[in-house]
Amino acid sequence: MGRVQLFEIRLSQGRVVYSPGEPLAGAVRVRLGAPLPFRAIRVTCTGSCGVSNKANDGAWVVEESYFNSSLSLADKGSLPAGEHNFPFQFLLPATAPTSFEGRFGKIVYQVKATIDTPRFSKDHKCSLVFYILSPLNLNSIPDIEQPNVASATKKFSYKLVKTGSVVLTVSTDLRGYVVGQVLRLQADIENQSGKDTSPVVASLLQKVSYKAKRWIYDVRTIAEVEGAGVKAWRRAQWLEQILVPALPQSALPGCSLIHIDYYLQEEEAEAVASGLHFSDPVSLSTKSHSQQQPPSASSGSMSGTTAESCTQDGSPAQHSLHPPLCISTGATVPYFAEGSGGPVPTSSTLILPPEYSSWGYPYEAPPSYEQSCGASTDPGLTPGS
Repeated sequence: MGRVQLFEIRLSQGRVVYSPGEPLAGAVRVRLGAPLPFRAIRVTCTGSCGVSNKANDGAWVVEESYFNSSLSLADKGSLPAGEHNFPFQFLLPATAPTSFEGRFGKIVYQVKATIDTPRFSKDHKCSLVFYILSPLNLNSIPDIEQPNVASATKKFSYKLVKTGSVVLTVSTDLRGYVVGQVLRLQADIENQSGKDTSPVVASLLQKVSYKAKRWIYDVRTIAEVEGAGVKAWRRAQWLEQILVPALPQSALPGCSLIHIDYYLQEEEAEAVASGLHFSDPVSLSTKSHSQQQPPSASSGSMSGTTAESCTQDGSPAQHSLHPPLCISTGATVPYFAEGSGGPVPTSSTLILPPEYSSWGYPYEAPPSYEQSCGASTDPGLTPGS
């Protein structure tokens, strides 16, 4: 069975999620079938971020370290056969960013233990990953409970003849949301042209920016809802709901290599033969969070480039200090941008602004995604004069 029958790390009370500034305690367990001479037994606690140029590639081209602490558990000697426990404790830095794993990079924390054996003998190693949650506190964002509004106008021509314009105004009921909360969306469409428009699609987009040798953008659609088109010379109002799923939060304070932004984008679906195409989408975006390049003090953005927008130097576009659309993890840790890593419940309380307390959330269960987006529960697109 071998000399080393068990070599593992266990954290106190089986915890896997910690907050910045907390102590992390545990023990290294060793079970031996025969005496084992050693030069040192060490345990190391590390936190770092790595970014790659290729998707799902662990060969980082850029890295940054948040902490690297080591403890000596035993000096040179020999361990007799049987079981041995070596307790340890580390203090996690108060500035450590939230754990995250995406396609081109990740923020990872782990404890590693090593039995350094004499020359020509095989060293023994083991490791254990843990997670840090530093929730985005929506209470710290001014006017978070206020609606957010963006508008765009598109002028059209048909066979070289000007036919009018379409005005699209989009608003959300709040500027920030937690996982499981319903995002209420309103779109006002004024068709000042002689042609019908195509259906309008609203998308909740996630953009993750990775700072490798060049900026890499990973954009994906989180949720979509669709409304009918608008007849010529008519005005309509479209009301919809999106249930916010478990997502990595909008900000990763302390990390300068990975930025997470969320956009609510509205645009016309693929134009039909007799319709008009509203090619410039209306986009409500959140801030880009960076230590090296702080956000500008401009107001919420509306851009035709939406989630792909960037500055002239290639860095992520800077948005408002008061982001119009923020996502907070609440009391769960969605470690992954996508994939099989499900949310893990924690002992943290939900991060909710005081104004939300009168809504009945989270005491009342939110509707399912199908219920929140189904036509049976929403007024839909209602033509007006």
